[in-house]
Amino acid sequence: MFSINQALLTLDKKLQEDNKFNEMLKKVEDFTGIERRKIVLATCFVLAAMIIIGYGAQIICNGIGFAYPAYASILAIESKNKDDDTCWLTYWVVFAAMSLLEFFSDFILALIPFYWMLKCMFLIWCFLPFSLNGSKFIYNRFIRPVFLSHLVQAESEDNSPSGEHEKSS
Repeated sequence: MFSINQALLTLDKKLQEDNKFNEMLKKVEDFTGIERRKIVLATCFVLAAMIIIGYGAQIICNGIGFAYPAYASILAIESKNKDDDTCWLTYWVVFAAMSLLEFFSDFILALIPFYWMLKCMFLIWCFLPFSLNGSKFIYNRFIRPVFLSHLVQAESEDNSPSGEHEKSS
């Protein structure tokens, strides 16, 4: 079972890793005297409040849905492990599908209260590294079955005797 204490411990562990982001946080921590965890949580709170209020919600939400996944995707490309490549490719397929749907239903989405907050939570669910990852769920439940059914249909048309395909067009 997932708990807030477990999430905070995981956050603390991540904030102690050796990377450029944590180096920057260390400088801010040293300058302000405020511990990193509080800086990160306060930043998340301010961003969440801005999304809820609607001030800059679209750019914040899309930035969250792009920034970390892009960073993690580049790390995955540069690593020798190819399992993480599949994970991030799956995320980007879901992200693109959502962007496409969003484009065509923009007028309906404007009527949904807190749409940007819901979208932001959805994107975070899609890129968080845990067993109930949203991008794996959406891909396996919706995108993959549609793709495979169309792939089988396209392959059967390609394998039909010559002339039949042209008649059906």
